[in-house]
Amino acid sequence: MATAAFWQATEDWHTAGEPFRIVHQLPANSLVEQLSVAEQRLHILGTPEHPLNLLRQSLCHEPRGHADMYGGFITPANDSGAHFGVLFWHKDGFSTACGHGTIALGYWAIAHGIVQVEADGSVDVVIDVPSGRVIARASCKNDQVERIDFVNVPSYQVAKQVPATVNLDARNIQLEMDLGFGGAIYACVDVKDLDLEVEPRNHQRFIDLQRQIKKQHAGYKYQDRYDIYGVCFFQHISDSDTTITQKNVVVFTDGQIDRSPCGSGTAARVAVLLAQGKLSGSKTLKHYSIIDTVFEAGINSPAQSPVEFPACRGWVRGTAKLIGRMNFYIDPADTIYPGYVFR
Repeated sequence: MATAAFWQATEDWHTAGEPFRIVHQLPANSLVEQLSVAEQRLHILGTPEHPLNLLRQSLCHEPRGHADMYGGFITPANDSGAHFGVLFWHKDGFSTACGHGTIALGYWAIAHGIVQVEADGSVDVVIDVPSGRVIARASCKNDQVERIDFVNVPSYQVAKQVPATVNLDARNIQLEMDLGFGGAIYACVDVKDLDLEVEPRNHQRFIDLQRQIKKQHAGYKYQDRYDIYGVCFFQHISDSDTTITQKNVVVFTDGQIDRSPCGSGTAARVAVLLAQGKLSGSKTLKHYSIIDTVFEAGINSPAQSPVEFPACRGWVRGTAKLIGRMNFYIDPADTIYPGYVFR
């Protein structure tokens, strides 16, 4: 555990309304040499007083953050094939995937000259994350990034018609959920089965429902590695020959609401729609968030599937904006170190 107070610099971005706090310079000796990004994550999870776990709490929890904060620690890449790695974090720990963070990291890497842009065209920022190697593909015009496509690890449906029983407004409701993998596991719930709309006024209901579902399936493991990370509550809006339009809210970990349409969750939705025969070829998904920001998504390429359902490498398109550069003072002698949350 750190004993001396120190200053910690961060750069804060948001992608479609969801925060992403980037930490480029980590405390000395906080990473184990020769470990991959995935192995670093597991090492930290197995070491409760790990300095990066304490730093996560200091930057994510109050008073410097909040229960819905999100961020990432920049690490070395696994090998020379990527520009860098990242350990994604939230209030409850370290996640395996984060699409909105990958989009923000693409902008960040180009802004800091880690990757050079062409005047017009596209450039790839290659990033190692715990679930694999992903790409932030920047489309540029006049030396400026116009948008970034998050090209994900292979994604696919892993199960269908998984049962859950929830209580909502004194009603017991039987659900059948599809589970999709997009770097993490997402349970997909159609809100018409709940008689709810994806609107901010219902956010606490969605938190309560997600916690019920997570509790019922607390023992679920995919590949002995992935639990049900989030629940994607989706609302179908329209379908044409070219575009499926839906609105969703992803509630992940323990009651954390994604303000964006959720990058890896959107990739999981693409995979589930592919398995259902509703999305293929050049057809796209227009995915709105609970605050009406939007991602576009589609199939980048087919992929080999480890399950009975088809797999693809999806792309998710969005934009990120810089919102601040911070320099936080962290004192381990503070009586509230390393921070607190109320939920």
